[in-house]
Amino acid sequence: MATKRKGKGAYMISSVAEMYEIHPQTLRLYEREGLLRPSRSEGNTRLYTDEDLERLEFILNLARDLGVNIAGIGIVLQMRERMEEMNRQMQGFVDYVRTEMLTRMQQQQQPGAGLVPMRRPVVMPMKVTSVKTGKKR
Repeated sequence: MATKRKGKGAYMISSVAEMYEIHPQTLRLYEREGLLRPSRSEGNTRLYTDEDLERLEFILNLARDLGVNIAGIGIVLQMRERMEEMNRQMQGFVDYVRTEMLTRMQQQQQPGAGLVPMRRPVVMPMKVTSVKTGKKR
């Protein structure tokens, strides 16, 4: 669906209904079902932001173009939000790994640096094997 809004700001329910050719009661229904969450003015008037309109466009695409019912739209929106959260978490993990790798690479470039920093040399005792018996002492 093409974007039908211009500029920034908040839109009243009548303007949104007219822009998207839907009845204001449909917007109220979407709000009751938890699909939309417009903010409210001091006079309790619903105010739709650009983000609300993007979400509405997605909802209308599901309903009009794909024939998804309200319950299905709710499920799709929940799944979408979970996927976005998982994506944020994965990006955070990738950023962490990248930072760790860069830090370790910089540490390795320093003279005398190893993968695991050692405080003192480690001397391993040798086990002596008797020539006569073949047993370790």
